[in-house]
Amino acid sequence: MAKYAGYGVTLQVDIDGAGAGTAAEIGQVRDISGPGLSRDTIETTARDSTNNWREYIKGLKDAGEVSFDILFDPDLTTHAKATGILADLWDDSTIASWIVTFPDTTPTTWTFDGIVTAFEPKAPMDGELSADVTIKVSGEPVIA
Repeated sequence: MAKYAGYGVTLQVDIDGAGAGTAAEIGQVRDISGPGLSRDTIETTARDSTNNWREYIKGLKDAGEVSFDILFDPDLTTHAKATGILADLWDDSTIASWIVTFPDTTPTTWTFDGIVTAFEPKAPMDGELSADVTIKVSGEPVIA
């Protein structure tokens, strides 16, 4: 069984949603979390449910969020307001496409549409300029 280091994972974005081949790798990414896949349940318990046990059926699925932190460089193309992560936050007309690539032998990719919902820069007195970013996944991710 293979083991992989997390530092081999990459994150790309296609801000204008134009499709394959136009995605750019987000620069200076550190930790990545998500997407957090989940499914709702719908309770179907009735008075005649067997032995007084609650019963459920499957409900809607949700791909959750992806969060990551970056060493923030306002001049970097994939960070900038005009062309990068911040552009997606300002743009009300398109939904960006995102790709998380894992470092396995294939490699495995998770591709999804997502909306930047949070961008929080941090500038500590004695530390690096960084930012926390959150993306809400819209629809079904494609795992290939």
